[in-house]
Amino acid sequence: MLQIAQPELDALRRHGEETYPHECCGALLGRMEGANRRVEATVRCTNMQSERGHDRYVIDPRELVRIQREGREHGLDIIGFYHSHPDCPARWSKTDLAEAHWVGCSYVITQVEKGHAAETNSFLLAGAGEDDKHFEDEPIVIGRAADINAPDLHAKPAC
Repeated sequence: MLQIAQPELDALRRHGEETYPHECCGALLGRMEGANRRVEATVRCTNMQSERGHDRYVIDPRELVRIQREGREHGLDIIGFYHSHPDCPARWSKTDLAEAHWVGCSYVITQVEKGHAAETNSFLLAGAGEDDKHFEDEPIVIGRAADINAPDLHAKPAC
């Protein structure tokens, strides 16, 4: 299960609307609570995919290292990623699976239809490694903002 506060969910959906008709992307910082992931901050990333930004995304590894370091300063880890699907369903694609490498993390996808965020779904990347990785549907539970003490990582500049 993925638990996220409404403001964080709204922020990642808004990110998809702002980058439409291109895919947005970002990281989810939080904590593991048993088998559940609890999002405490969403961090926008730059989509480095210049040729096919309308249906692909690439996050600069240096940006991920920066996000991971800053998260750890606040006791948080990268527990997932998010991106948008402009004018396509909020379901994972073959490319999404091929490009997903963080087993045990959540991958949140928002359908952005004609510039407006529609459906948002989460998928857990499961398996023992690259050879048997697969996505499993993951429920999203919206927590109360007061329950989640998120540090302000939104204002950090990109690398």
